[in-house]
Order: sequence, then C-alpha cells, then structure tokens
Amino acid sequence: MDGEFDDLWVVVPAYNEARVLDHVLTALTAQFPHVCVVDDASQDATAAIAAGFFDQGARLVRHPINLGQGAALQTGFDYALSDPLMARLVTFDADGQHLVSDAVRLARRLGDGFDVVLGSRFLGSAPQMGRLKRLVLKLAVAHTNFSTGVKLTDTHNGLRALSRKGVAAMNLSQSGMAHATEIVERVRTAGLSHTEEAVEIRYSDYSRSKGQSLLNSVNILVDLLVR
Repeated sequence: MDGEFDDLWVVVPAYNEARVLDHVLTALTAQFPHVCVVDDASQDATAAIAAGFFDQGARLVRHPINLGQGAALQTGFDYALSDPLMARLVTFDADGQHLVSDAVRLARRLGDGFDVVLGSRFLGSAPQMGRLKRLVLKLAVAHTNFSTGVKLTDTHNGLRALSRKGVAAMNLSQSGMAHATEIVERVRTAGLSHTEEAVEIRYSDYSRSKGQSLLNSVNILVDLLVR
C-alpha cells in the first residue's frame, strides 16, 4: 500500500457472513489499511474470520444481540470517529456484492470536495437484477426522494463514502433498512455536499439468500412507510 488511504476506514456490517467474508476481507485489506467489521451477533464463524485478519488491519467490534444493519453501521461510525486521524470512511456490504475498485473510486471522489458520495447501481450496472425488483427499488427511491427532498437515483445501496464531517453528522437511530433513508435525511439536514457515483452490483445466489431478494425489496418499502 502506498499510503493513499491511511486516513480512511472501511466499515463492514456483517451478520452470518462466514461463507464469503474471507474473500471480502482479503480483497478489502489488500487495498485499505483500516477495516472495521461490525459483527451483529452472528451465529456462525463471522467473528472468528474477521479476527483472523487482525494482522492485515481489520478490527472486530461485536454486538451482543442482533440490532440490525443501521445499528451496525452506527457502531462502525463511532469506532472510526475514535481515530483522530480518520478523515474518510467507506461503507461496504459483507455479502460480496460490491467491488473494491468501486470503493476506491468513491473514496477518491471525496477529494473533489464532497462530504458524501453515494453509490448508484442505476447509474452503473446490476445485470442480474430482475425487472420486478428493479421496479420495487425505483419505488423506494421515489419515496425517499419525496420524503427527504434530496434527488437521487439509488437510495438503498450499501456502498458509500463519507468525509469525517459526513460521518459525524449521521447519528443513526433507525436499526432496520430505513437507515438508508435516514442517511439521506442527514445529508439534507446537515447541509452535506453530496453526489452519486456509478457502481456495479454483483448479485449471486448467496447475496439473494442474504437479503437481496425481491421480498427484501418489498420489506424496504414497508419499512419506509411505517417508520
């Protein structure tokens, strides 16, 4: 590593990701020197695998009970903020659907003066996404755009980059999938400069089984409507 990302933390919320976490962390730690895995009370070997990457720069934080992805992200934010040298942060899903190369591009876009750079599969590609799932996610985007007043093309993408100012402004209280909308709300209320960047999402049988199914997309809509 050449030091480009010495001031950056990658936060990886994880719940029962033992099947793929080794691959994900191998790729991340090859590029980024600081990775925080937040184990949301997994019942498999997720924590043990994350702990095995200590020498590669990964740090493990564990929830004693399952609190949801929003809470896991906030735990990771708090951990990263405890490092006074942290100036940038990337959120990265543990199920293998994101590309490390996309994370690098998002992190570098912060250098253009943005507080938040949001990944968008609708500006990039998600070739395995079915038409019905695409429609449901588009409806979620429309709802979030209407409720927050921030116009985006993709509001439930786990790949994001934030400046330290952006991370400090989050203070997420939504534990479920509605945390993605809460992040957008924080962007608006804190007056954070933001942009979107095209990314690729690689759906697999595994990632679908872990929550990328059509049913989960419907759950996102329900979560938004009842929050």
